[in-house]
Amino acid sequence: MSYDVFFASSNRNKFAEAKSITSKFGLKLKFLNSNLQEIQANTLEEIARHKAIQAFSICSGPVIVEDAGLFITALNGFPGPYSSFVFDTIGNKGILKLVSTQRGAIFRSIIAYCTGHDNVHLFSADVNGKISKKEQGKKWGFDPIFIPSGKYETYSQLENKNQISHRYLALKKFANWYMNKKRSSGL
Repeated sequence: MSYDVFFASSNRNKFAEAKSITSKFGLKLKFLNSNLQEIQANTLEEIARHKAIQAFSICSGPVIVEDAGLFITALNGFPGPYSSFVFDTIGNKGILKLVSTQRGAIFRSIIAYCTGHDNVHLFSADVNGKISKKEQGKKWGFDPIFIPSGKYETYSQLENKNQISHRYLALKKFANWYMNKKRSSGL
């Protein structure tokens, strides 16, 4: 089966979600199972750029990586770019213990597309929402505790998550850009 771009990750759930989303835009992804180094940096952009360059060095082809962060208003944006580490150490239960009555949050996704060491394009999207009072649903990551604005259920509980999420919005931006570039170059 042919593909347009590699999707580098060690998380098959993230790949399945990304593949489902990008297929709606005519973009075909191929899974590049890789344990990329997650640098500690102050922005998701720095982390995603580093991972994309690293992934390109593995596959030597067009590749995307996705990095996401949960930015909780009452915690001054924490865990933000440290979301992966925080999830691995304290998980959703730990986040719920840290959050007080101020539950506002932003879920941000960054897609980094790389075709060479100095050629990285970034696409980002945010979804505003709040932290639930308890875990609801069984999906992965912070999905059981994030309720997007205008909804009453967490990402885990929503049937249409892949049509409204931060990852969907960032992948949509990338897919539209990529497919327009592909059409304009006659590929």
